[in-house]
Amino acid sequence: MTSMRKIHNYNGFSTESDTSIFNLEGKFGAHHYSKINLVVRRAKGCWLTDDKGDKYLDCLAAYSAANPGHHHPVITNALLNALTGNYASVISNVVFTDSLGIFLSECAAFAPQLAPRFGAHGNKVLAKNGGVESVETAIKAIRYYGFNQKGIEDGKQEIVVFNNNFHGRTISVVSFSSSKKYKDGFGPLLPGFVSVPFGDLAAVKKAVTPNTCGILVEPLQGEGGMIIPPKGFLKGLRELADEKDLFLVCDEIQVGLGRTGKRFCFEHEGIVPDGLILGKALSGGLVPLSVFMTNAQVMDMIFSKGSDGSTFGGYPLACVAGAAALKVFQDEKLDEQAAEKGARLKQRIEEIGKRSPYVKAVRGLGLFIGIEVKDGNAMEFCRKLMKQRLVVNDSHGHTIRISPPLVINDEEMDFMVERLERVLVP
Repeated sequence: MTSMRKIHNYNGFSTESDTSIFNLEGKFGAHHYSKINLVVRRAKGCWLTDDKGDKYLDCLAAYSAANPGHHHPVITNALLNALTGNYASVISNVVFTDSLGIFLSECAAFAPQLAPRFGAHGNKVLAKNGGVESVETAIKAIRYYGFNQKGIEDGKQEIVVFNNNFHGRTISVVSFSSSKKYKDGFGPLLPGFVSVPFGDLAAVKKAVTPNTCGILVEPLQGEGGMIIPPKGFLKGLRELADEKDLFLVCDEIQVGLGRTGKRFCFEHEGIVPDGLILGKALSGGLVPLSVFMTNAQVMDMIFSKGSDGSTFGGYPLACVAGAAALKVFQDEKLDEQAAEKGARLKQRIEEIGKRSPYVKAVRGLGLFIGIEVKDGNAMEFCRKLMKQRLVVNDSHGHTIRISPPLVINDEEMDFMVERLERVLVP
């Protein structure tokens, strides 16, 4: 029988000690993340609080899931109203809910006309839970496009992907990961993917065959090391997709929704993809929600009744959060905030980099900034920064990832920069 644990407002959910929590996770949880010994009891805005009341500046925002800040009042209140108003529970997909219809319409209008070569039919949205579910949906869409639109024999479709990508950890997605730890021992892996160097347009062109049906790309790689592709790369992919009739999908789970200083990262090159994947911040970081979106005509061609579905995908509570988060994004102009603050923050970090014996490079767009260290030991610096009450993580081993909530203010940026300087400039 599970024991009841006393709830304590100061501590958050429980009065269990940090040591007890470490032991509970170690005994009952899978060892799938390397963690830093901090138990977060509360989260508000840009700050995380431990059981002593000590605050840590969140410089990760849960990999862009908390773009509007933790427990944003507009989103939180929308969820509270849904729960107390009895319109939050999961409902069978055999009937309709107003929350789903409204969220789908607002999400569809939030993006530009996708796959414009098929005409101005508007966008359609397929809602799922975690981001990788929408990546899976996109893979299905690309393959079906090849089968139905291009006449490729079913089972022969190929999708061009990129080295050091990160699209999730389901078996089909890890099948085309270049990280051994994501896939070793989990075979047999799935065929149908051709991986080429990120940013290498010539390699993409060389990889295209009569069986190539699409391209799946992160416009800026986060887990791959905070890598920005060469200027013109996305535009080149768009031109190649048009020339070869390939379905181009941008995975913007981490870099969309204002993170890089634009509503969508692909806007930096002035292109429009055929399909778009969003997640993480789409619900303000409070409940799982993701979408795959494309031109209405293409969506209707790919998916028919019964060909896809999800019990919790687009359930009422998630849709309420999604609608509220989109409202916050637009009302507070989070993309403009990220562009302005990110430019100032990056300049200050670059100044630190010039004086640091450890920093190899600083790169990024908006509030998506990477500090690459010379010896490839970024996690060592992340642990030192944690002692300075900055929550950061490494990207691809060699880069310190800086991606705070987009609502970070000047005082909080000062706090961050001061502590980065303490650690990086001895």
